[in-house]
Amino acid sequence: MGSDTNVEKPKPWVALATFLIIQTVLGCWWAAFYPGLFSRDSVLYLSHTVVGPWVSDHSVVYDALLWLSFTKTGDLGAVTFAQTTAMAGALTFLAQSLKALGAPRGLTTAVAVLMPLAPPLGAFTVTLWKDVPFTICVVAIAGLCARFAANRRVTGPGLAGLGALLLALGLFRANGFLVAGVAVVALVVVVRTMRVSLVLVGTLAAALPLALTNLILPQFGIAAPSKTYVYHTAYGDIAVAYRDRPDLFSRQDKALMTSVAPLTRWWWGGTCYTINPLIWRSDFNWQQADAHATELLDLWKRLLVEHPRLIVEARLCRGAIAWKPVQDPLMTGGATYRFSRRPTADTYVGPGKVPDFPGRWVYSLRPLSQELNQVAEPWLTGALAPEYDWALWRGASWAYLSYLAVALGAAARRNRYVLGVAAVVAGQQLAIMANISAQDFRYMASPIFIGALLVPLLLGSAGVLAVRLVRRGWHLVRPPRPEPTPAPEPSPEPEPEVADEPEPVALPEPGLEPEPEPQPATLPEPEPDEEPEPAAEPEPATLRDPGPEPAEELEPATLRDPGPEPAEELEPDDEPTEPLEAVKPTELVELAEPVEREQP
Repeated sequence: MGSDTNVEKPKPWVALATFLIIQTVLGCWWAAFYPGLFSRDSVLYLSHTVVGPWVSDHSVVYDALLWLSFTKTGDLGAVTFAQTTAMAGALTFLAQSLKALGAPRGLTTAVAVLMPLAPPLGAFTVTLWKDVPFTICVVAIAGLCARFAANRRVTGPGLAGLGALLLALGLFRANGFLVAGVAVVALVVVVRTMRVSLVLVGTLAAALPLALTNLILPQFGIAAPSKTYVYHTAYGDIAVAYRDRPDLFSRQDKALMTSVAPLTRWWWGGTCYTINPLIWRSDFNWQQADAHATELLDLWKRLLVEHPRLIVEARLCRGAIAWKPVQDPLMTGGATYRFSRRPTADTYVGPGKVPDFPGRWVYSLRPLSQELNQVAEPWLTGALAPEYDWALWRGASWAYLSYLAVALGAAARRNRYVLGVAAVVAGQQLAIMANISAQDFRYMASPIFIGALLVPLLLGSAGVLAVRLVRRGWHLVRPPRPEPTPAPEPSPEPEPEVADEPEPVALPEPGLEPEPEPQPATLPEPEPDEEPEPAAEPEPATLRDPGPEPAEELEPATLRDPGPEPAEELEPDDEPTEPLEAVKPTELVELAEPVEREQP
């Protein structure tokens, strides 16, 4: 179950060098667009903290950072520079984590150090948006999940870090709790350990920002978000339904809508791609919308129950930035929004706009290096060309690529934890698809960065799987090898017969007289009248075992010298061809051991 490749441990100096290179490139972007790019939302962040009242429509944490930089340094450059450092750290962490997981080391490092040159990352990082720290947290979560995959388990310190990052998602964006919730559900499906702890941490991280916004912060004078800000996407659904199916609205419904904005505004604001033509126009009354928020929400619920397809299609259309790889520039609000590119904030403030405040001049481009600005400005302008939109500014394509990369990585390394690297990408994509206000690239910026860093893992995993597939195919199509014919077993050779060894003969003890040798027996002569009886065959003499029993006497038959074959027994009528010789005592000694001799 391990990988087919040996993973070398990342070197610390490579991580440091990667961080410094990324930081240097992002520092050049910072110097070229000092103190940073901005939009209407950027001006609003600081305006309400200076002139009041302080509200939590956006991110209280990010608003506080801007206010702190403005009051302590008199400018906003400290915030954007901190963003460059945090982004460099997050990208380096993700790159090192992917290399620990098994991604090609050299290619991953090369992608990481080249990414800041691209405007979607470089220019985005130095923009005064709460989406920048939100995106940094998402990239760090992907890196942490890659660490889990490399270790094939969820650790206690890693879980604590994951909880802190998930909490930050909700603190930097109002819909961050949705991203955290979906990501935790995806991780619970993937991991095998500490699932209960993961659910508890995710639940706490998703619930705490909501409690802070609605219960705790109002106790310190920070007002909760307005109802129109919370329900503005529902108002957009009502406008889309009114434009497409005005027959669904009764006279009472139209009277309710008229109390907030003219019916013509509801019709013109009924484009499904964005709610900006509805709520950000002068004839839309936010105070009346807040006052009638309950009735408007009841109208939206009725449309959802009676005509769910109408509401779902409106949500999918507005969430096209999350799932659609290409823009729709021919429709109102269908083009991808990137940056405002305005040199000052003068056009954002005034009656019916953002309240003016002392020190508004900080929202003006003042490059620290004109040379860098002259390089970065045309580079950014060229990247904004429509033909590059699908590749540089649409996060949907990169989200799909991320899913493919982790799927191949999990298959190549036989490690299901690899799928968890894209859990936060899925969380962001589904959350944006369900509830978003416009086609802003910043809402899906993190899938672009994570997907780009997953390209080396995708290529490496595809190579491993291709080699594995070729090997299996070769085993299936190659001709079978002929089985070797076993050699015939040799027939067993007959065991040679072993002649019986003569029994040991005991020698007489010293001091005893030798027994007399046996004499051949004499046969009695036959009577004259009788037939001579054949001589009885002499029995072989037996050797006595020395012991307390007396030695057996040997028959008169003489002992023959043992030869290669035993002598044949003589029949009574046969006569021996050779006379029998008596065995001499000396010959007995040579045959075996000395034996006792009998006296005749």
